[in-house]
Amino acid sequence: MRRASESDAEALVRIDSVAASGDAERGASVRRWCRQGLVTMAEDASGPLGYCVVEYTFFEQGFVTMLMVARTSRGRGVGARLLADAAASRATPKLFTSTNVSNQPMQRLLRRAGWSPAGLLHGLDEGDPELFYLCPQG
Repeated sequence: MRRASESDAEALVRIDSVAASGDAERGASVRRWCRQGLVTMAEDASGPLGYCVVEYTFFEQGFVTMLMVARTSRGRGVGARLLADAAASRATPKLFTSTNVSNQPMQRLLRRAGWSPAGLLHGLDEGDPELFYLCPQG
């Protein structure tokens, strides 16, 4: 695990399934997050395995804005390690995240990591409500 730099942005775009599929907006977000120093990345000798973005604009609390694991690295504990790192290094008492109802793998990961359901929001993605979670206090 290490803080990503601006020079890591293109490698992270390549492992981001949304950005790599041609979503220019996501690619721009990854570059901005790296430029702002908000990204923690997991890597091995082969390169980046995943990344996590934590921002502090959600009611002045921490929020895991993005957790992305390369398709080839899923199911190997990378997401769990990124979440644990975000929890351990948070700068506020509370840390939240959210995921769509349709994203069952992320929901399973959050439950296994001990995150608690914190609410449901309709209207962000039509027909796919957003579930919010709260990190356990540590």
